[in-house]
Amino acid sequence: MDRRQIARISGWQDMRSAFRWRLPAHFNIAAACCDSWAAVDPNRLAVIHVGADGATAPWSYGRLRDASDRLAGALAAVGIGPGDRVAILHDQHPVVLVSHFAAHKLGAISLPIFTAFGPDALRYRLLDSGAKAAIAADHIAAVIRGLDLPDLGAVFSLGDAPPGTLPLWEAAKRASPLGATALTGPDDPAMMIYTSGTTGPPKGVLNAHRFLLGHLPSMELHHEGFPQPGDRGWTPADWAWIGGLMDMAMPCLYYGVPLISCRFEKFDPLAAVDLIRRFRLTNLFMPPTALKLMRAAGVQGDFGLRAIGSGGESLGADLLTWGRDALDAPINEIYGQTECNLVMASCRGTMEVRPGSLGLPVPGHDVVVLDAAGAPVSAGTLGEIAVRAPDPVMFLKYWNQPEKTAEKFRDGWLMTGDLGTCDADGYITYQGRNDDLISSAGYRIGPTEIENCLTGHGDVLLAAAVGQPDPLRGQVVKAFVTLRASAQPTGIEAELIARVRDQVSPHVAPRAVEVIETMPMTTTGKIMRRALRDRSAT
Repeated sequence: MDRRQIARISGWQDMRSAFRWRLPAHFNIAAACCDSWAAVDPNRLAVIHVGADGATAPWSYGRLRDASDRLAGALAAVGIGPGDRVAILHDQHPVVLVSHFAAHKLGAISLPIFTAFGPDALRYRLLDSGAKAAIAADHIAAVIRGLDLPDLGAVFSLGDAPPGTLPLWEAAKRASPLGATALTGPDDPAMMIYTSGTTGPPKGVLNAHRFLLGHLPSMELHHEGFPQPGDRGWTPADWAWIGGLMDMAMPCLYYGVPLISCRFEKFDPLAAVDLIRRFRLTNLFMPPTALKLMRAAGVQGDFGLRAIGSGGESLGADLLTWGRDALDAPINEIYGQTECNLVMASCRGTMEVRPGSLGLPVPGHDVVVLDAAGAPVSAGTLGEIAVRAPDPVMFLKYWNQPEKTAEKFRDGWLMTGDLGTCDADGYITYQGRNDDLISSAGYRIGPTEIENCLTGHGDVLLAAAVGQPDPLRGQVVKAFVTLRASAQPTGIEAELIARVRDQVSPHVAPRAVEVIETMPMTTTGKIMRRALRDRSAT
């Protein structure tokens, strides 16, 4: 089955001009990623799960289909139906995929939630979403049952079934398998993913079944002609986040590409290399932090990788060069957010790659940089990155927050809240979040260029630039850095300030650089500049 969205046309602009969306009248993620393959070849390999002890367990499409049919029956038996939210709380494992498919087959909404959350964070998401059922690892299931959640009925656990929970596989075996998958349309709700809360309380982002299709043009391009025979994909990113789930896991299943399921308790660069070699992986989604840790560990070699997609934080030219030289594979930068993912890419082979830039809008998506009045900015001028609505990958709404949903759109554009500049050829360069903008002596300064310059220093692992209150200038730039274990911190503050002054500009050079032991990060691997701003203000 050829499911590719992009015609094999040479040249990025030619592809954009020729591209047309093909949205079917009926579309269901479970049918597209599971049942359709199982009907053609039930023994086709879908997932290889790698346990903590290194043991492997293969899952075919037929096994995924049968398990999700059974689980859908068990969910239906406890009252789950169209539109109900089903929370999924488990590390990378085929049961996560089975749970998504079971919910989608009922026309319900799957709700992935990160397992490392504490009780308060779990309660907020489960209460806010009104989840009616949850499928969770044992230790999470026990925590959930101790929370006050009036809407949550059944909690299915995957092991010894703590008090108040149902053993998942036993319930699935007892249930009658689902007779037919719900006949959903592309605009029907399918999945809700909460934002990471970097700019305020997390919001439930409700996505339709079509948003899977919206991801595919970028997947085909930034993964260098994906799919190809022999392809295998993996990401260390948790499947509770859009990056792990929709930038790798679901597209692999949609295209029939074997997916590796293996979640490290803590990312280990050398263990990642072993996994890449052991399973002859060709395509990865790697968050920038993971790549920086691989670089710090001295990872080097030709591992047979064809392409690595990365996004969520700016990569910088130095990291891209390292990937090309050390891994013999391109790191293709991708851009999007939970509300509208994979709309820009920088792809070797199909376009001129300009290091530091996000690249160009992917075929099927229109992306511009707008000023405060809603007009496109002139070349090199700072503005807000915006995506034309409607768009198949675009979210339906924020759950129970109509005002926030309305604020997200302006005159037919989805406003990302991300700052950027655009050059004369349409290449967009990310400069930071609106909230991260530093206003100093009349200058509007984005942190990204400063941070990329700092991480280009051989001893700097991570860097963040924030605004520090100043009575004269309003704000001045302060930088926080973490260093390699072998680094000598003496004198490095002056050295880093001079580096930014000389390589970027004197007006953006930090007035102070503070070395910290660990960088505050969100669970998706993004730097929490808000926490650093609070620290800088005291």
